Amino acid sequence: MTNPVKNARPPAHPAPRVIAVVGATAAGKSDLGVALARHLGGEVVNADSMQLYRGMDIGTAKLTLEERQGVPHHLLDIWDVTETASVAEYQRLARAEIDRLLAEGRTPVLVGGSGLYIKGTVDDLDFPGTDPAVRARLEAELAQQGPGALHARLAAADPAAARAILPGNGRRIVRALEVIEITGRPFTANLPGERPVYDALQIGVDVARPELDERIALRVDRMWEAGLVDEVRRLEREGLREGRTASRALGYQQVLAHLAGECTEDEARAETVRATKRFARRQDSWFRKDSRVHWLSGAAEHRAELPELALALVERAVTA
Repeated sequence: MTNPVKNARPPAHPAPRVIAVVGATAAGKSDLGVALARHLGGEVVNADSMQLYRGMDIGTAKLTLEERQGVPHHLLDIWDVTETASVAEYQRLARAEIDRLLAEGRTPVLVGGSGLYIKGTVDDLDFPGTDPAVRARLEAELAQQGPGALHARLAAADPAAARAILPGNGRRIVRALEVIEITGRPFTANLPGERPVYDALQIGVDVARPELDERIALRVDRMWEAGLVDEVRRLEREGLREGRTASRALGYQQVLAHLAGECTEDEARAETVRATKRFARRQDSWFRKDSRVHWLSGAAEHRAELPELALALVERAVTA
């Protein structure tokens, strides 16, 4: 069988140095990323924070080998579920992959919906370090007072950060407060505007809310049918419940609650749908703030023509 990547016809003009495919969950980013990489002779670099974890396949909608159509995918399955996610570490890894691909004359196609991971890769963004003593104190306060109290403190110190972080996301609240204390500046001051480090073309896949909500509900149904509960059981034995980041992933958090007897399986399933819809809205809001994103319709009636429209954007970018 011929390799669709090695035998892909080169574009008429050199492609932009980096292509990023962004948008909300279930919009169709992964398939578009594969299509672009195949046409351009490129490779995909994952920018979904939860797909970096080994074994978290069903609940993250990770493409199968068949669905990848021979296109190499990087930064999948690199972390154990017990490891805490680090945007700074992801930035280092992603830029190393991008630089390697560029040196080989291949087009990196960055694909994912984790907004800070995308921004941290393509933009000039430095992440403050951590102070173990400050982190330990804040985590102790989180355990004693709950996330609501710390979120109120964050709202007073940095209203913009409080609006971007859910009141129940204790891990991110603690990190924001830690950065504020370490740097003496608002957490959002560390998120500059549009200062790119790569010549990047960002393509957003846009799906209207009613259709996206239907896709999300259908995706969760398929995850359950594919064995998400069994996947979580297996990962629980590997330390998932102790993983500070992985245990909070959509679907996994809800199934863990069910396995702990905190809710029924039907309740876990329904809450996964609700939480994913909320998450999709936050993703959309994040990417809409970036003026560089070129939005294309990913609606069902436009799905077949989406790769062609995206390639037209690539062509326009290299000839501008």
